[in-house]
Amino acid sequence: MNNPLVKTLLHSRGGMAALVLRVPVGLILATHGAQKLFGWFGGYGLEGTAQWLASIGLAPGTLMALLAGGAEFFGGLALVLGLLTRPAALVSAFTMLVAIFAVHIGNGLFMANNGYEYALTLFAATTALAIQGGGRLALDNMLLNSLENARDGQSSVSGQ
Repeated sequence: MNNPLVKTLLHSRGGMAALVLRVPVGLILATHGAQKLFGWFGGYGLEGTAQWLASIGLAPGTLMALLAGGAEFFGGLALVLGLLTRPAALVSAFTMLVAIFAVHIGNGLFMANNGYEYALTLFAATTALAIQGGGRLALDNMLLNSLENARDGQSSVSGQ
């Protein structure tokens, strides 16, 4: 692969630990996003989430609900699959930082008081995935191999 950015985004030396981290974190994020976007799993859906976000000063509420819900839902699904793991993890980590500072920081650390410990845990996990990538069992590897094989096929055809 001649494009260093693509290789940096997709390549991972992570092993099985990345899979063990990716799947549960991705599922948790995806279900939280589904609560925000679709009202699944006891959530309030897009309209309810938008109203709540606007009420705490994150306006426009609908846009913020779409951004937060989309980052969690689609980012979570991408993490489960190991597809574009680094960008998905980075967007998810940023979303957790917003949650920490916009919603939870004033309540202290502990979840029992609606504190930031859970969002901080998800931030740490997604930051680790952004650094190490999806690991051995990620679709990123298949995508990178496909791109490298396509490039190799083109260079062998042009070299004839």
